[in-house]
Amino acid sequence: MIGIDLIGIGTGNPDHLTRAAAKAMNDADLILLPRKGAAKSDLVDLRRAICAELLTQAVKIVEFDMPRRADRTDYVGAVLDWHDAIAALWMEQIARHLPDGGRLALLVWGDPSLYDSSLRIAGRLPGVKVRVIPGITSIQALTAAHGICLNDLAEPVLITTGRRLAERGWPDCADTLAVMLDGNCAFQAVAAEGIDIWWGAYLGLPQEAIMRGALTEVGADIVRRRAALRKEHGWIMDIYLLRRQRSG
Repeated sequence: MIGIDLIGIGTGNPDHLTRAAAKAMNDADLILLPRKGAAKSDLVDLRRAICAELLTQAVKIVEFDMPRRADRTDYVGAVLDWHDAIAALWMEQIARHLPDGGRLALLVWGDPSLYDSSLRIAGRLPGVKVRVIPGITSIQALTAAHGICLNDLAEPVLITTGRRLAERGWPDCADTLAVMLDGNCAFQAVAAEGIDIWWGAYLGLPQEAIMRGALTEVGADIVRRRAALRKEHGWIMDIYLLRRQRSG
């Protein structure tokens, strides 16, 4: 029997992991660490650092190269094909390193339940039992960094993606948006007047960067700073909150 633990690791800071996460890592027979190319070597380095700090048992660690997602106009189809390729790699590593069964651990950015596909990929593997160890989300890290509440009093919040915001605009059902997975600063596509933004990148890490203010005043600065940070580090993980200003 193969068990798979999907362990939320927050933004890569070892302090973000719960005691349950550390225990699950030490109980594993195998930990898989994905490599995403030289430009994103920091990402696997962060996972290595987490293992070095939190492992107190001799757990086998194996690194593998992640496949690249095809850049196609059929976005959903490209993502599904990508998930199939990742699932095949997981199965290959399980067959090679856990032929008699055991427990596999995968370290997932943020929380496995929020805009992450690890659960969907694990669901493609036959005969495995999946367990989720929740982690700190980038939304929590963002609001903590800025010292703000996620929602206005008695008001809803909508969690969405940059792609969705750019394609469909501001939805009518909420005055506060948490925007994730935005590679193109989709806030530029909304009417900026009367909107506040709280932005953060590399949250919880030494290179953390945050900005806040009226979108009309800081939007262009965020675009420039994001581009500079991405060029400097070779990768970027960021998130932002948009909120309509209340009148009166």
